[in-house]
Amino acid sequence: MEPTMAAASSGTSAQSSNRRSMSWGSSISHSFRQPDTDDPFRRAQSRSDNDEENLRWAALEKLPTYDRMRHAIVLNQDGAGLVHIEQLARGEAGRALLERVFQDDSERFLRRLRDRADRVGIDLPAIEVRYQDLSVEVDAFVGSRSLPTLWNETTNFLQGLIGRFGSSNKRTTTVLKHAYGILKPSRMTLLLGPPSSGKSTLMRALTGKLDKSLKVSGSITYCGHAFSEFYPERTSAYVSQYDLHNAEMTVRETLDFSRRCLGIGARYDMLAELTSREREAGINPDPEIDAYMKATAVQGHETNIITDLTLKVLGLDICADNIVGDEMTRGISGGQKKRVTTGEMLTGPARALFMDEISTGLDSSSTFQIVKYVRQLVHVMNDTVMISLLQPPPETYNLFDDIILLSEGYIVYHGPRENILEFFESAGFRCPERKGVADFLQEVTSKKDQQQYWYLDQEQYRYVPVLEFAEHYKSFHVGQQMLEELKIPFEKSKTHPAALTMSKYGQSSWESFKAVMSREQLLMKRNSFIYIFKVSQLILLGLMAMTVFLRTEMPHGQISDGAKFFGALTFSLITILFNGFAELQLTIKILPTFYKQRDFLFFPSWTFGLANIILKVPVSFVEAGVWVVLTYYVMGFAPSAGRFFRQLLAFFVTHQMAMALFRFLGAILKSMVVANTFGMFVQLIIFIFGGFIIPRGDIRPWWIWAYWASPMMYSQNAISVNEFLASRWATPNNDPTIDAPTVGKAILKSRGLFTGDWGFWLSIGAVIGFTILFNILYLLALTYLSPSSRSNALVSDKENESGTNKEQMSEASVSSTMPSSIPMVSTGAKEATNKPAQSRTTLPFQPLSLSFNHINYWVDMPAEMKEQGFTESRLQLLSDISGAFRPGVLTALVGVSGAGKTTLMDVLAGRKTSGAIEGSITLSGYPKKQETFARISGYCEQIDIHSPNVTVYESILYSAWLRLSSDVDDATRKMFVEEVMTLVELDVLRNAMVGLPGVDGLSTEQRKRLTIAVELVANPSIIFMDEPTSGLDARAAAIVMRTVRNTVNTGRTVVCTIHQPSIDIFESFDELLLLKRGGRVIYAGELGRHCDKLVEYFEVSFLCLHVLVQGSQDFTDSIKFGGIQDFTSFQFDG
Repeated sequence: MEPTMAAASSGTSAQSSNRRSMSWGSSISHSFRQPDTDDPFRRAQSRSDNDEENLRWAALEKLPTYDRMRHAIVLNQDGAGLVHIEQLARGEAGRALLERVFQDDSERFLRRLRDRADRVGIDLPAIEVRYQDLSVEVDAFVGSRSLPTLWNETTNFLQGLIGRFGSSNKRTTTVLKHAYGILKPSRMTLLLGPPSSGKSTLMRALTGKLDKSLKVSGSITYCGHAFSEFYPERTSAYVSQYDLHNAEMTVRETLDFSRRCLGIGARYDMLAELTSREREAGINPDPEIDAYMKATAVQGHETNIITDLTLKVLGLDICADNIVGDEMTRGISGGQKKRVTTGEMLTGPARALFMDEISTGLDSSSTFQIVKYVRQLVHVMNDTVMISLLQPPPETYNLFDDIILLSEGYIVYHGPRENILEFFESAGFRCPERKGVADFLQEVTSKKDQQQYWYLDQEQYRYVPVLEFAEHYKSFHVGQQMLEELKIPFEKSKTHPAALTMSKYGQSSWESFKAVMSREQLLMKRNSFIYIFKVSQLILLGLMAMTVFLRTEMPHGQISDGAKFFGALTFSLITILFNGFAELQLTIKILPTFYKQRDFLFFPSWTFGLANIILKVPVSFVEAGVWVVLTYYVMGFAPSAGRFFRQLLAFFVTHQMAMALFRFLGAILKSMVVANTFGMFVQLIIFIFGGFIIPRGDIRPWWIWAYWASPMMYSQNAISVNEFLASRWATPNNDPTIDAPTVGKAILKSRGLFTGDWGFWLSIGAVIGFTILFNILYLLALTYLSPSSRSNALVSDKENESGTNKEQMSEASVSSTMPSSIPMVSTGAKEATNKPAQSRTTLPFQPLSLSFNHINYWVDMPAEMKEQGFTESRLQLLSDISGAFRPGVLTALVGVSGAGKTTLMDVLAGRKTSGAIEGSITLSGYPKKQETFARISGYCEQIDIHSPNVTVYESILYSAWLRLSSDVDDATRKMFVEEVMTLVELDVLRNAMVGLPGVDGLSTEQRKRLTIAVELVANPSIIFMDEPTSGLDARAAAIVMRTVRNTVNTGRTVVCTIHQPSIDIFESFDELLLLKRGGRVIYAGELGRHCDKLVEYFEVSFLCLHVLVQGSQDFTDSIKFGGIQDFTSFQFDG
């Protein structure tokens, strides 16, 4: 949704045009171009320039309409001149134009765009979204019934077929409960809520992307229009919290593809109307803005200036040419990947944006800059935006106009940001002075957290449930105003003609096909190793087959000789068939990204399927050709050019059939494990009934249908008929038991194969028919099948038996019963140095301190940096870092992106396998030895990687079996596992499946705690944690940090890197190691109570820096509220 305007209605009056021409946006934009009229020389030059510019505009207006829309006036080194717009839409010329119009001032840039529309009275399209009495329900399994055991799968399947008998093991869970509200244009809304409150469900419901299996009631309208009257998937843009991308594509290629698929909307029509009105009014537009808008209206090109703008505003221009990557391929960072997910939808023309948790993995500064740009987009361009954020810092929170607080499926508050604290104060709850408002809002509805915010001393506190808050909102003046507005329906006649999208896709089917085809070609090129390996494999197998079936050892002319040739043909056929098996994995790998793009209406499903089918034709030809060329004459097959090419044809269509079959299996099975298992089973079936192992005459009558249904049977017939009907097999048959005139036909008849030349072409036709059938089924599967569904919600047995919280999902129930506030930890000097109160553990461990002195770390200078002019051979990432981590002390490792936080932890943990390391590392005074250090340390990765098909208890127990000493007996091991599960608060989820991230199973916060538990069962003395709170909201982060604090209280040494810490999380640490870019230490030491020691250090040591901020109080607040990263980036990197 880049800054452009949609088509305007042609009925705007001249009076409106004159009135808008005097708007503040027009005045500001005009002021940037107004020359200084006090200077006579400048006045003369200005008149000359204006005359030349008028002449250029006159020349442009003489062009036909189509040509006028394809040319623009652009300033360059040779002066101004007409330039074809396609030169600006992509490449260096477009980037240069973007630099001139953007000038690192996004608000001024947007106002210049708005000014052009205002000057001629064009109204921008605006979208108002209303939802009333919106409820969403889902069926939930009870207890262990959700586990994918054979018994559960069987009984669940039978219940689905014949209905439920007796008491059902499913309960209906209400995710959203009678939600209502209005999202207005030119206002940016922040959606807040604790885990499992229904935030993502609400966003998906408002964008028409809810799963069809959910039960939805209520109404949702855009400008008074129901979903059936337009395409909500294209009118709005939903930014998912899950990052699904093609790992092999670069960032620029990813955004270019999404921009190309989403189309240009009504930009071209808008420009036509805009230029027409300007021509009638005699107005010459800003040449640079005119050129930019014309460049954005070009459709169908592989790259566009819109992509460059999106890269720039999201800070992705530094990694534009890096591949995205995934778990197995090194690519961009997690924060950059999150911005790519956001950028995919920003490149489109949608006027309503719904952005789900876009700040995961980003530091506070990056989050603030992105939200600030979106705010400018909303206020200047009349867009409608809802954003869900995790742990938004105060400066980001203050950018929003409206707040929606969602809890347990109820709308607790929906209205202006300025009134939300007033609302809770009217209910008896006040946000403390040193508490972030966003954190307060996510905790005030929690039963365990609520009491600390009660401020009415004259009244006794009582728990206020969420339902009571929701009812109180209806009587609050903001809620009353919302209900009154909902009673007045939106007038459809006021809808801007370009506001709602009536076309299903952003471009024609042919353009979509070309876009997908070019993308698939690129992916094949990036995956060329697979195809090269397959060909190499064929060559190796061919060489082996040639030595087995060498022609000198292959006599012909007798019936007995046919067995060797028949074996050689069958081996060749099996090799070709099995070589298509790789298509199964390739199909499944790309399905998640395909499903996302299909559901977001990037392209029709058939374009993706057809592109894959067509592009694999050359692959089949190459693989079949390599095999036949290598083996045909060496194995001694019939020396005839015609039969050579006929065998090539048979193997080609067989390979095509195999690829079509495995593509179809991958599309319907969707799971790698299931597809591999079932795929091998299908190969076995078609091989058994292919006519080689069991001839047709020996197959029982009740299985003969399988013989005729086997594609391999027809391929076997084709290659056998082609060989054994050759002239060298035409000698008379002397075997009286076989009624056949020639030896060749006798061999064929003995195997139950066709005995005439017609058999070859019949078999080829049958194999082609199977290929077409499998391809059609593949296209249908892509079109109609849904992605692997998320696991049904899990209701615990205890909840079911007690009858409480039946309407809440397990995750929500667990979260609501867990206190999310972190106990205030005294971090004074005396407390920090004393030994903490340790928790009792089943297995003993030795508390150890880790100290390091003058740590330096270098890596080889990257090639791209050398190309930019860096002459050094090495790049230093860590520079002279010293410090110590102690038992029972929780240390925070903080710094801006690129400061070296993770690098330092990797160096200390011995995880760096390249580069040069200098300095000393000691454990309680003894030199560190990596061989033994790995046994007494644990490392929690930022990415939570677990086996998806096991339960929480099984994951932890498996880690304990592998990592604990063999001296530990089974009973003690299990007792320790139970202790660790209680420590990290996972005991209530012991039977929950881990599942896949973003698909099913545990939530992000629960996965993070599982990662910690898997390391804790190794009974380490030192634990490194890389961003344990990344990707979590304030409450979930608090739960994880309480787990970390519990771990520290056992006497272990714990070090954590953190991103965007709230004040509560930050103050839960005892000590701080603060780094700046380049791996240099800014501060290392105790925090003190309320960070007093840290603040005192900066106030005493950097008095001169107070000039750079608005007083020492602002500087102090920036530290106390987690602004350290922003401050160090600004103050110390200059």
